[in-house]
Parts: sequence; C-alpha cells; structure tokens
Amino acid sequence: MKRITWLSDADAPDWFPDPEHALDEPPGLLAAGGELTAHRLLSAYRRGIFPWYSPGQPVLWWSPDPREVLFPQEFRRSRSLGKAIRNRGIDVTVDRDFAAVIDACATRADTGAGTWITPEMRAAYLELHALGHAHSIEARRGGALVGGLYGVALGGLFFGESMFARERDASKIALAHLVDHAAERGIGLIDCQIASAHLRSLGSRPVPRREFTALLARFGTAERAQHWT
Repeated sequence: MKRITWLSDADAPDWFPDPEHALDEPPGLLAAGGELTAHRLLSAYRRGIFPWYSPGQPVLWWSPDPREVLFPQEFRRSRSLGKAIRNRGIDVTVDRDFAAVIDACATRADTGAGTWITPEMRAAYLELHALGHAHSIEARRGGALVGGLYGVALGGLFFGESMFARERDASKIALAHLVDHAAERGIGLIDCQIASAHLRSLGSRPVPRREFTALLARFGTAERAQHWT
C-alpha cells in the first residue's frame, strides 16, 4: 500500500522519496511537509516534483503520472493567435516585473486557480527569481500588464507554474514568446504539470512519468542561456 512521505525541517533539503512511490489517489501526491526553501525547491524540480497546496495545508509535493508537457516544436500557433500577435498591439517583456506577474496569477478571477499561491509560496519564488532560476514573461499594452506567465528554468527545461490573462489571448501571446525563444535559451521542454483543455489546444500532451524522468535527464544538463531579459 502506498503512503505519502512526511518531510521535516530536519531532513536534508535535497532529499525526496522516489517519485514512483507517489499515490494513485489523489493522483501524484508524493510527500507533505518541509520548508519551501530555494534549495529544496530546486532539488524537487530536478526530480520532476513540484509543490501545490492550499492555504492552511502543509506543503504538498506532487509527481503526477502521466505528466503534461509541451515540446516547443509542437506548439500550435493558430491563425487567430498569429493575427493577435501581429495586430493586437501587445508588447512582450521578460523579467521586467516578476512580482507583479505572480501576484496577478494569485488573484485570477476566472476559475480561482491561482488561490494556491500562498504568501509562503510567493516569497519562495521571489527568492528563486533573485537567484536567477525563476522567470516571468509579461504581455503589455501601453506599458500595462495584461497577461503573462512565470516558471522555473533549469538546464534545458522550463517548469511552467502559472499564467494569467486580463485580455483575450494575452497569456497565449506570452507562451508563444517563450516558445519562439526556446532554442535561443536552450529550452527543449516546457513542463505543464497537469493537463487542461487550454494547454491541449496549444499542443501539450501527456507522457508517462518514467518517460518524463528520462526527459529530465536528457534536457536537465543542457547548457542554458544566461540572459533572459
């Protein structure tokens, strides 16, 4: 019988159980507890593990099977998205205002999906951003933030965390910008974590956990571009 592992602050920050021990129900739950330090977060991502929990819960660590991924070359740029990129008057910036992007993701009004970004989570990713590991892509109109996304870059991998849009197609334009610059930045795989109809429409697909682990080994050691701005 599978059981989740409880982590304590006394555990080494780079220790996690084998992702193959993750529960079948809820799907992918692997461990609980531990601190959201930059060291532990980076160790988790390198193993294909990510945190996701609600306010009032301990930190929950996940490794779902299958895993939703997007290969940049498989991104689906529809005709309407191409027109939006050309004609909507939206400019894209990178790492210009990481804090504003994560705050916008935390207050999404469409489905409430951003409520899991707790103050503890926000502080942890701001630290990762200061260390050069977490990045934001911002879609702007007249300088105002109208959409964007953020995530963590390690080697040739980008682990997408959340996106938001205050105008139609704004988050898609931000994602298209990430895809367009994937080769320049040495990104061979974008981790989408969990499937959604929105992501599937843009070309994401599921892969078994063991295949995802192999992709981590393949892309994780790639030399990445140092300059994101």
